[in-house]
Amino acid sequence: MSMAHDERLALVDTMTRVGPDAPTLCGGWTVRDLAAHLVLRERRLDAAPGIAIAAIAPYTERVQASIAARPFPDLLDQVRSGPPLWSPMRPLDAALNFGEMFIHHEDVRRAGPAWEPRELDRRRQDAVWAIATRMGRMAYRNAPCTVVLVRPTGERAVVHRSEGGEVVLRGEPAELAMHAFGRDAVRLEADGPAAAVDAVSARRRSI
Repeated sequence: MSMAHDERLALVDTMTRVGPDAPTLCGGWTVRDLAAHLVLRERRLDAAPGIAIAAIAPYTERVQASIAARPFPDLLDQVRSGPPLWSPMRPLDAALNFGEMFIHHEDVRRAGPAWEPRELDRRRQDAVWAIATRMGRMAYRNAPCTVVLVRPTGERAVVHRSEGGEVVLRGEPAELAMHAFGRDAVRLEADGPAAAVDAVSARRRSI
């Protein structure tokens, strides 16, 4: 099975353990809301574009609310089974969904006060590093300084260049990826001029 499949199952296990009303790092969403988002993304192709397109977001929100009203076990069954056979996402699940499942799994894991980073094998660390560098190019594209990501192996990636100094974000790939996706529940070090570090940390990140 793919890493996306394994992460999907791990996410559902965590959602089952914490329950539908537990918080997540996705704004005001509960675990139920997040599960409904995942079901909509993979099974309601008419509404999924509203995740990114503001003009049709109200329709997407109504559809997601209707999905969230379903019994929680049914939602988790649909998340667990992944894109249906008729979905164009089905053959692309392994390529498209590892990052989605990983970030949202961490959204559930890190919403409580006592979370700890997971230990990932090298293959998964490398996959998450690729996500962090790819997302970093979008997340920090308007930063007023150069932004460099550095993982514990020493590998570096310059994800944005600017004349306003340099900020180096150091941490495990999972921490760098979560930060690039706009989450603040991370454990990383930021080196650079204080004003530049504050600007990178305070700015709206993600897409």
